[in-house]
Amino acid sequence: MDIQSLDHLVLTVQDIRASIAFYCDVLGMQHITFGDDRHALKFGSQKINLHQINNIFLPAADSPTPGSTDLCFIVETPLENVMQELEKHNINIIEGPVKRTGASNNIISVYLRDPDLNLIELSNLV
Repeated sequence: MDIQSLDHLVLTVQDIRASIAFYCDVLGMQHITFGDDRHALKFGSQKINLHQINNIFLPAADSPTPGSTDLCFIVETPLENVMQELEKHNINIIEGPVKRTGASNNIISVYLRDPDLNLIELSNLV
């Protein structure tokens, strides 16, 4: 087997509208709809499908739970500007900037939480 890339992942949320607002207004993703009133967040060539906890699309993970995910996004915008943008939206940075090791390179990251308290890492490649 030769896996090439991640196409999408599913994020289980309490409130789809609150998640769309956060990921689009704060992080700059694009909200798309598809299928039977399904919602996703598009960025680059990937997407995050959103499942509301009381309306899970099947098949699904065994125990989908809001707030149980850690996500790291590589951001081309300089981290200093990212931090300023987060401050404009009154988003608390819980750690960073700190040096970390990414999948393909060293990164510098800041950490924050989304509306479901998932851990979000925003990183610049070093």
